[in-house]
Amino acid sequence: MPQHLSPALPATGAIEPEHLEGLRGDGARMAPHWAVTVSPPARHVSPVAPSRIRGISVPAASADLLAGMSDYGD
Repeated sequence: MPQHLSPALPATGAIEPEHLEGLRGDGARMAPHWAVTVSPPARHVSPVAPSRIRGISVPAASADLLAGMSDYGD
């Protein structure tokens, strides 16, 4: 299978507009290679009452990762 390579993005931490077009083009070229699977419709599951939700914990590494991310739109 041929590989489509694009130039490396600058390490600015943000996707620059001119690179966004390149990423969109890369995605369009890869789309035919992605397999499409159709799953059967999911069984309807009733929501759980909030009073029944207990003991939820988040690993420290996950919490640190999320805390280090910027909010959308920064």
